[in-house]
Amino acid sequence: MPPVRYPITLASATFVLLHLAALAVCFVPCRPALVGMALALYALRMFGVTAGYHRYFSHRAFRLARPAQCLLAILAQSAGQKGVLWWAAHHRDHHRHSDQAGDIHSPVTGSFFWSHVGWVLSDRYECTDLDKVKDLARFPELRWLERFHWLPSLALALLVAVWGASSGVGLGASLAWFALSTVAVYHATFTINSLAHVWGTRRFETQDRSRNNALLALLTFGEGWHNNHHRHPGSCRQGLRWWELDLTQGALRILAWVNIVTDIKSHSSGVQS
Repeated sequence: MPPVRYPITLASATFVLLHLAALAVCFVPCRPALVGMALALYALRMFGVTAGYHRYFSHRAFRLARPAQCLLAILAQSAGQKGVLWWAAHHRDHHRHSDQAGDIHSPVTGSFFWSHVGWVLSDRYECTDLDKVKDLARFPELRWLERFHWLPSLALALLVAVWGASSGVGLGASLAWFALSTVAVYHATFTINSLAHVWGTRRFETQDRSRNNALLALLTFGEGWHNNHHRHPGSCRQGLRWWELDLTQGALRILAWVNIVTDIKSHSSGVQS
């Protein structure tokens, strides 16, 4: 395998600048409106990651009409984790080779840094293999969003900037708190690739080292029940016991009541991916 390179690209430079901008919250006002905005955007975009990138586009664990599918893709990509086709293609690879040779982000076969963020910053997995997401790539709007994957997150940042400038909380302060929210979503998501394969409990003897972790489940709206997920990857529900909080599943059930979401797969009917 060729050595890992971490080239300076627009994406990697943006990643570093977002972390620096997040540190700026130490030097700007801490107002309730700013904290509320950051928390609301964390919650909204974490739902986009868990329900969108992961359970819908990667595992097809429920169904949406085409307009709702497009909106969920936009919401997911507002988190700044590249296109839904890129995310789904690489995640499906992860499940095919979990913690084995070929797993793109395992802390077992690679380093903890690699599994957490190194694989994203490297130049090894920049491209999207559309053959692995043929079910998604047939939609031209998703291919367009893939090409301009940065657009939803940029548009959201501009909306936050306009809100900050017009509301009196300050342009710089609003962008700093937006950056903090974005970075928090990044690293909460990344912990499932890294920490959830080394820290927690194992209910099922899966072929990988996935673990359940209640703290990570709270931070990621249910994704921390990772051993459950690797046992039943096609299931939308990841918190299998009544006490295993799965906020994403709860939100999707509410959307099902109003017929936005249909055919939510359970661990008894989930298609193994």
